[in-house]
Amino acid sequence: MDAMQFFRQSAGQWQSLRTTHHLAFRQAEKGHSKINVEALDADDPKVVEICQMHNVDPALAAGGAYVTWNGEMDWDKDDENHSGSTVFAIVPDGDNPRKGRMLRERGYAEIVPVVGQFEMDEDDALVLVTEYETMSSIERFWFPNPNVRMRTSAVKRFGGFNTSTFCTEIRIEEPDSKASSESENAENPAFYSALGW
Repeated sequence: MDAMQFFRQSAGQWQSLRTTHHLAFRQAEKGHSKINVEALDADDPKVVEICQMHNVDPALAAGGAYVTWNGEMDWDKDDENHSGSTVFAIVPDGDNPRKGRMLRERGYAEIVPVVGQFEMDEDDALVLVTEYETMSSIERFWFPNPNVRMRTSAVKRFGGFNTSTFCTEIRIEEPDSKASSESENAENPAFYSALGW
């Protein structure tokens, strides 16, 4: 699997549950969100635009993704908002499509345009390392099965790890009828969580 195949497998709607460990406070915070992922072809205007933003030849891109999300965390204040969107563009290395650059409109740790380095590991998980001006992040995404995606991330700031996050994302599927809904609720892994909720 290469990174573009990973994005195509990620396409669709997801329900995400996350736990973020704030290591300095020795406390954990829970949250949830709905995520929508749309895989983009290499010639999609969004991919071309993000390449131009980073001064990268769009002809080098293999494609990308448009991601939107809406969620909340336990410690949110009234004015906090966990909604947004971003565009990813994949620029693989010429000799290895399983690694390369990930161009982003906004980063995970800082809301600025950023370029990360991605690599598919031996388990076909996508590992993304991003260096910012004041911090760095490492993220790993993988599929235990086609309808469940896991994600871990760690943000390192000022010489130590500041936060560590674990997410379980369950694909949201809409059955065709009530009868199929009852059957799928009992049997389809899309309606099952490994965490039991």
